[in-house]
Amino acid sequence: MSRSIHDLGTPALLLDVDALDHNLDVFSKALPGPRLRPHVKAHKCTALAQRQAERGHRGFTCATVREMVGLAQAGLGDDLLLANEVVDPVRLAQLVALDARVTVAVDSEATIRAAARAGIAEVLIDVNVGLPRCGCSVEDAGALAELARGQGVSVRGVMGYEGHVVGNEDREAREAGCAESMQRLLQAHAQVGGDVISAGGTGTYDCNRWATEIQAGSYALMDTAYGKLGFPLRQALFLWCTVISVAENYAVADGGLKSLGMDHGNPSLPDAKLWFCSDEHVTFAPAEGAPVKVGDKLRLVPAHVDPTIAYHEQIQLVSGETTVDTWAVDLRGW
Repeated sequence: MSRSIHDLGTPALLLDVDALDHNLDVFSKALPGPRLRPHVKAHKCTALAQRQAERGHRGFTCATVREMVGLAQAGLGDDLLLANEVVDPVRLAQLVALDARVTVAVDSEATIRAAARAGIAEVLIDVNVGLPRCGCSVEDAGALAELARGQGVSVRGVMGYEGHVVGNEDREAREAGCAESMQRLLQAHAQVGGDVISAGGTGTYDCNRWATEIQAGSYALMDTAYGKLGFPLRQALFLWCTVISVAENYAVADGGLKSLGMDHGNPSLPDAKLWFCSDEHVTFAPAEGAPVKVGDKLRLVPAHVDPTIAYHEQIQLVSGETTVDTWAVDLRGW
């Protein structure tokens, strides 16, 4: 049953359905079918993943076992990649039990042996292409692939994430950084073999011509970080807040650190100057000539969509100022 967004309790996540569909359409044209492997960590929502699948993107990237299990249970298990290292035998056993095609990232002898013992059938060799996170060295990739095959595990190819460059606002520098990272990944792939070269993200989706598939996630919802890069995408996700206190030169709304991902900085508030966020509050200076009063509602734009989503149990789909559906954020947790 539809209702006005002004009747919603706050803080609440609003998802502009028209902006969402626009973003999904842009990517389905730019990266059709298997060229895009959407990363569900950005939205943690099987209903949204279903919309991506309806546009031909039926292979998914996941960050957690919970996401893998949830997608498989929702009938979206055609080709699931856990782009993260796991050594917990209980969690690996969960993956083996799924009615789904499961591929797991590995970057060491320990992760390969853990996968093999659990009965994981397919892996990608995760390569460090410049981001100091997971991933083996280029020089070790071939030997790890041989070890995996010797353990009876099929090696589909390689993956690497140029996360250290995807947010660079200088397009030339972003493209150059992507090219450098992908040259490392191609060197590793020459040793490893396989059909898959998996890489990329929203920030490099239109310049990474080396990967066979792109692991973009934030494109569907967007945030202030990616909004600075000039892509033909629309902001779709907002935090709906209520003004709860007004002073002479500032006001306070009921969104804060416990409802917003803050690792990329403060959210933005159109036509106002945001001062700071507290646990349950955001303090801002209203625009000159546009005073606010207690009870007014406003839309905050998150700086980082992924952790923002993870704070919430549901998303309100809206068209204009009317709710049209409610989606569960049903892939939260681990």
